[in-house]
Amino acid sequence: MHSEAIHFSGIISALIVGLIIGFAHSTDGDHVVAVSTMVRDFRSVFKGLWVGLSWGLGHSTPLLILGILVLLFKQSIIDYYEPISGFFEFGVGLMLVYLGIQVFWKLKNNEFHVHSHDHDGESHKHLHGSHFHEEIENHNPHKERKHGLFPELFPFFRMKSYTIGIVHGLAGSAAILIAILPTSPSFVSGLIFLFSFSLGTMISMAIMTVFLSFPVLIFSKSNYFSNLIMSIAASLSVLLGIGLMSDLGLGTNFTDFLWYR
Repeated sequence: MHSEAIHFSGIISALIVGLIIGFAHSTDGDHVVAVSTMVRDFRSVFKGLWVGLSWGLGHSTPLLILGILVLLFKQSIIDYYEPISGFFEFGVGLMLVYLGIQVFWKLKNNEFHVHSHDHDGESHKHLHGSHFHEEIENHNPHKERKHGLFPELFPFFRMKSYTIGIVHGLAGSAAILIAILPTSPSFVSGLIFLFSFSLGTMISMAIMTVFLSFPVLIFSKSNYFSNLIMSIAASLSVLLGIGLMSDLGLGTNFTDFLWYR
């Protein structure tokens, strides 16, 4: 899909095109890999959904701001953004390497582990990634759990996911919108495109995060397989980050096949 070939003629087409591109955009390789390193902290599929939504909200924040400025000031904003866009993309590469190293660091220090305990006369096993093993004795995973008919559906905001989303939004995502928005026939249709693109990205990434959390949930009772999955996600994150930085700094083409331009 080439952004320069995408046009919309009115409000309805802006809404439809924005949703379609938003859905497709969340499947970019760097987005998927980044989120896969975060779902490890939660053994709940529904909590993974809120991780994805937090990422999508962060991704949308700079896009909405920059997009509105492009609609208002056109070429002057584009001329300002384009010279610095490469720095934001390089920042994505650095962030991917950091996320991968962070996972390996937790694995090294045994922060990811499965442990058993008794609750209401039944034995339970839990996968943890947020505290050291020696802290387990004083930790009850049920204390902080909300009770009710659908306790895991209550929303929660994930600042880390939001921040990572912001970095992604400032990079290649902004470049795509800058290529499309100047063709908008009106300010209103451009604004609708922006909001529908953001909505499509948020929904798609939430769904993607839920699917990514399934392997961790399925193997949550096995330290070996849980650590293996996390190691694969971390390795992909580091390799993709290095490849992206190499493409930007050295002109290689390691990552071109992972997303559309």
